[in-house]
This record gives sequence, C-alpha cells and structure tokens, in this order.
Amino acid sequence: MHLVVTGGCGFIGSNFIRHILNSYEDVKIVNVDSLSYGSNLSNLKGIENDRRYRFVKGRINDMNLMKELVKDADAIANFAAESHVDRSIADPWPFFKSNTEGILAILEAIRVSGKNVRLVQVGTDESYGDILVGSFREDDRLNPSSPYAASKACADLLCLAYHRTYGIDVIITRCTNNFGPYQFPEKLIPKTIIRAVLNLKVPVYGSGKNVRDWIYVLDHCEALDKVLRNGKAGEVYNISGGNELTNIQVVEQILESLNKPKDLIEFVEDRPGHDIRYSLNSSKILRELGWRPKYSFKEALEHTIEWYLHNDWWWKPLADERILHPTPWKLKW
Repeated sequence: MHLVVTGGCGFIGSNFIRHILNSYEDVKIVNVDSLSYGSNLSNLKGIENDRRYRFVKGRINDMNLMKELVKDADAIANFAAESHVDRSIADPWPFFKSNTEGILAILEAIRVSGKNVRLVQVGTDESYGDILVGSFREDDRLNPSSPYAASKACADLLCLAYHRTYGIDVIITRCTNNFGPYQFPEKLIPKTIIRAVLNLKVPVYGSGKNVRDWIYVLDHCEALDKVLRNGKAGEVYNISGGNELTNIQVVEQILESLNKPKDLIEFVEDRPGHDIRYSLNSSKILRELGWRPKYSFKEALEHTIEWYLHNDWWWKPLADERILHPTPWKLKW
C-alpha cells in the first residue's frame, strides 16, 4: 500500500505512522506536514532513514501539492488539523484554513485525478457537541460549540457530500479525547504532568466537572488501521475508549501517581461554550470491524506519565510560556 499521511508530525499522526511501519512491511508512507506549532519532527525520531518512509513539507490546502501526492497514492489518512479549542476561540481563521479548506483541497485532488483513492478523515467527537444523558451515535446531528469543532464538522460534511456526488471513497472517524506519547504539552494531560513535575500550579477550568471519554492513542491508531483496511466507503465510525472521567478526576489521578499534593490545583475562569460532557457509542466499529480498546485508562495513564518523565528532551523545548504560564483564552496567543 502507498499511503499518504497528512499531519504526520503531529501527536496522533506520528503515532499512527509508527504503528503502520511496525505492523506492515509492504507499505510506503509519504508524510506531508506544514510543521506548524503542533507538529514536531522529533515525534518521528528514529524512522527518518526507513526506506518505506518519506517526509514532504507542505500544507494540505496547496492543491498542486495534493495533486502530486495523489498520483501515487492508494490511500490518504488525514490527520492535519489545528486542534486546540482555546486557540480557536482566540483566533478562528487558521482553523478554517487548515481544517475546512484543507479537506476540500484533498477531496478535489482525488476527484480530478480520476483515481480510486481511499480517504480516511480523522474527525472528533466535538463535532456532535455535548450530551448530558446517553451517547452519540454516528447518525446523530452535528452541533459544534467552538470554532474548532465547527471547522471539523464542516470537513465531515464536505466528505459526505463528495462521496454522494462524486463517489469518492471516503470514511469518517470521530474519536474521543486522545492521550499518550508525543502529545503537545498544552493539552490537559501532558500539561498537568509537566507542571506537576515542576511543582507549578495546575490550572483547571471552572469546577473541573466537565466530562470527557479518554482513549489511549495506540488504541485509536489500531482502530484507524482497521477502518483504513476494512471500513465501508461513505460510513462514519465512532471510536471511544469507554473511560468517562471529569477533568478534575484526571488531574487528581496524575497528581496521585506523581505523589504531588492536590493543592497544586488552581481553578480558573471557564472558557466560553465549554461543553459539559462528550460521549460516543462505538458499538458500530466493534460490530462491523471487530475493534475494541486494549488499554485501561489507569494502565495507559501510567505508561503516559512514565513516557513524559523519561523524555524531557522532547517536551522541554516545547514547554514555553504558553505551558509554563498559561494565557487566558480571551487573550490573543
């Protein structure tokens, strides 16, 4: 298989590339990434010289580039996205440029090529909005709350439209909150680990009672692998870990694992439109593709904490003022 991975220097994309290269010999991967703030070439340290791997610096909304990449591709896995909600509140424009215009360029490149190229669009549970009772299924309506979530929902709708109108072989996945190695330090779990290790206050929005369903990134990568190889064109697959926890529970578990006091927690002003609870029903991917998560939250969290403790060479260059001295959402980044 000749696979194009967009955004492969980001958190999930880099873990996915490692997973594919470790799982299959008969694969060639082209990784296209613009190397924006959330991307890091160090995420793929050690595979640069793998004969099956090639890196191309570029943006996915560059139509000429995408047309060239599609020529040799059997499939595309699109991870490229601006993904930080707070940033989207402060400045929405980059999110629509990357997340919405970017997928349009990919879809158009496939359409004009006339090739049968499979596209896996890696989406988010935030496109559904929040839910107080029950769990979202794939056919529930989208109701995004933030500019980030809206840009991803737009991308999903474009994919479905191109499948129906042009017959593009596209599959959409929507996943719950990921965590694990190589996650950018401004996200909740790595930021909590890093600040706790440095004995700095750990900021928690509002009351900390917002609920998220957490999944270990390696479980997500295995699910995406199954979707890529065996998923049905035009379908949406929810991917969830079954680990619903409040933000404060997550932070407290990290502090306990690090033997740090709970008084490091500092409750701060909540952000606008902060969704109360995300929850996905992922019975479809279990039923149709046989995927289920392998890692418990506790086990995966311990692996993640250990990784950050032993890889400060990776996160120290990234732990800038935004992580060591978090900026309120209402100020420009």
